[in-house]
Amino acid sequence: MDDTPTPSSSQCKHVLLWDPRQHSSPLPSLSAPPTTKFTPFHYDEGHLSGDDLVRYDSATGIKLIPHPDLWFEDGSLICQAENTLFRVHRSMLARHSVCFQNMFSMPQTTVGSGGPEVTFKGTDGERTPVIFLHDTAEDVGNLFTALYDIDGPNFGNNDQDDFRMVSGILRLSTKYIMDALRDKALAHLSIAWPSTLKAWDVREDLARSFEIDIAPNGGHLYPHPITIINLAREVNAPSLLPAAFYELSRCSFTQIFEPTEDDAAFRPLSPPLSLLSIQDVQRLCLGKEAGQHTITSLITAMGNSQYIRPTQLTTHGNSHVRKSSSGGVCVSAAACRKDFSELVDLATQHYLFDRERGYCDPLYVAEELGQLKSAEFSECKACARSLEVWAAREREKIWKSIPTWFRLEPFAEGSPKPGVTLI
Repeated sequence: MDDTPTPSSSQCKHVLLWDPRQHSSPLPSLSAPPTTKFTPFHYDEGHLSGDDLVRYDSATGIKLIPHPDLWFEDGSLICQAENTLFRVHRSMLARHSVCFQNMFSMPQTTVGSGGPEVTFKGTDGERTPVIFLHDTAEDVGNLFTALYDIDGPNFGNNDQDDFRMVSGILRLSTKYIMDALRDKALAHLSIAWPSTLKAWDVREDLARSFEIDIAPNGGHLYPHPITIINLAREVNAPSLLPAAFYELSRCSFTQIFEPTEDDAAFRPLSPPLSLLSIQDVQRLCLGKEAGQHTITSLITAMGNSQYIRPTQLTTHGNSHVRKSSSGGVCVSAAACRKDFSELVDLATQHYLFDRERGYCDPLYVAEELGQLKSAEFSECKACARSLEVWAAREREKIWKSIPTWFRLEPFAEGSPKPGVTLI
């Protein structure tokens, strides 16, 4: 049992909060905006740590803990999130947040209107307003830390731990209209969930290196794509959606909806019960189907032998000399057609029948097909290079098609989310 004594009424002092009922100006339209009202804090005079008093929530009796790094003695505002107190500077919040700026411009309730005086042990006795934030203490701590950091937010490598911090900052910077911080958080997440094929390839190289070098027995660098999709919906960040949907579509339906820890593709969801909306499940199904059709089309196209450069002959006297393949011309059309036919059979068996690595990943399949007839080792460098060029071109087409596959209508960042009619 907790032996911390319950404070008596003689040990109670009060903290003045703003009362929204006395304000004529409404707060910004936000989900769960800050709550402001009169409320007492309780202090236990017998439990001190330096100049700090033990504080309690008057309604619940729960002990309130000042944040170790975000409790400034000269702070002009206290924010409470869960059971954590943050003493910060009103000017700092007003400078970065339209929401707080508007709130602070409202008339403040005075002591004479019903709020008792505020005194804090170890301070000059000034009244300190308090705001209740309906957010987690962890998210609020990360948000305020980012605001106070001279060099800006200290983001990491977009791994799962980093995502937990960045996603909280993105949510709250969106909620409290901190545009500059929101832009930084979105730019950071876009490194892992990019909007260009070049950035996607860099991201994939990092993920493979992590899986090989750091987590050879299983593990993933990036968070579960479902959490990215739901976050993008929550904060209206559509630029994150194509990469997240594509990443999710590379898993089988069993891996998505009935994952097991024995599966190499297993990634725990955070929070565990995160689910896609019905509309996004429909988008996922349509996109996966389009991806499978694309893989079949890629393999079929490679079998058409359209990449074979026709042989050109040069006349020297009465003899005919075949041009070298280094000149961009096929040195043996018949042999190359045979090679392509064998490669098609190999790819069909691997991706369509055996469903080996990459069978749900059109970008990966296109890249692999382009390297099957390597220019470095192939006798016909012209056809090998032609195949590589074709594969690169197909990958660009695939990337541009992803939003259409998943029925993700393009619209400007921050604009109202459009309605999407699905079958």
